[in-house]
Amino acid sequence: MIKTKKIISAIAIAALSFGSLNTQAQQLKVPAPSPLQTVKQNFALGDVTIEYSRPGVKGRVIFGDVVPFGKIWRTGANATTKVTFSDDVKLEGNDVKAGTYGLYTIPNKDSWDIMLYKDLTLGGDVAEYKQENEVLRFKVKPAALNSKMESLTINLSDVMPTSANIELLWENTRVAIQLTADIDAKVMKNIEGAVGKDNRPYFQAASYYYDNNKDLKQASAWVDKAIEQNPKAFYMMLLKAKIAYKQGDKTAGKTWAEKTIVSATEAKNDDYVAMAKKLMADNK
Repeated sequence: MIKTKKIISAIAIAALSFGSLNTQAQQLKVPAPSPLQTVKQNFALGDVTIEYSRPGVKGRVIFGDVVPFGKIWRTGANATTKVTFSDDVKLEGNDVKAGTYGLYTIPNKDSWDIMLYKDLTLGGDVAEYKQENEVLRFKVKPAALNSKMESLTINLSDVMPTSANIELLWENTRVAIQLTADIDAKVMKNIEGAVGKDNRPYFQAASYYYDNNKDLKQASAWVDKAIEQNPKAFYMMLLKAKIAYKQGDKTAGKTWAEKTIVSATEAKNDDYVAMAKKLMADNK
């Protein structure tokens, strides 16, 4: 009986030890060879989100070898590289509806085919790639990088209110895809509705008119109202000065730039003091 108990005890200890080892194995975490990255950028009136895995060069020749020329590439590693546009946009002048798309490419020495794909589950199984699932295909030209990019990098650069570049950078190659958004009609409609309400965004409306070369007389009137509501707002005064200079009124421009300097100095904001001084120097 004692011997039987010892055997049962030994089995139990062995089982516990095995379970402990198994748990440790399941908990073991190591760096991913091609780590996942998510890039999210505010753009126009919405967002652009890119989800992709980042393989490394690791001493290899990438384009023309690891990634063959003339063949479909998943544009990353692991799962499908996905691009999400929260609003309608244009890529290289081509209309793209809001949604999520797989990003596939065909690299070549002198040009790349860029494809947006409906099936988000394809991943790297490009043998099953079906052209009827393409939403869009267009060509862009690659450029050489001045320095080597070890990890595949996809990001948004040169971000402006209605334009940006989606960049693909890897090894010695850069591919830029022009991204634009036609939001003027929507913004103008929003402005018309907003300035008719009690809490009127005069400064934002004036800024949009100034930045987009619209009615400067209206922009000036709106920024006047904004300053009436916030008399010490040096950033509003600077906009008033910019509008005056843009209208060709150097006297008013200088007056408002000087007011900006006084108010910004009181607020201990050296940046706006410097911007106002530069504005006057540029408009002598």
